[in-house]
Amino acid sequence: MADVTITLLGKPGCHLCDDARAVIERVARELDVRWEERDITQSERDTEQYWEQIPVTLINGVQHDFWRVDETRLRTAISALRTPS
Repeated sequence: MADVTITLLGKPGCHLCDDARAVIERVARELDVRWEERDITQSERDTEQYWEQIPVTLINGVQHDFWRVDETRLRTAISALRTPS
């Protein structure tokens, strides 16, 4: 089974980030995957790249979603990574 890490890119005071965090926490817990959060204001590169899109969801470092997290789509993407080819 492949290791999966979900990364939430956001910034303090972002209400959409709060919504995304709740979905990601639930999915990560239920599917037993790691997740982390990164504050884009701590990196000039992240700020330049993602400012207009937050919250941004990455799966194993690859952008998956932005603005909102679709729980079904997130679950499907994780399941696809875990399915042997």
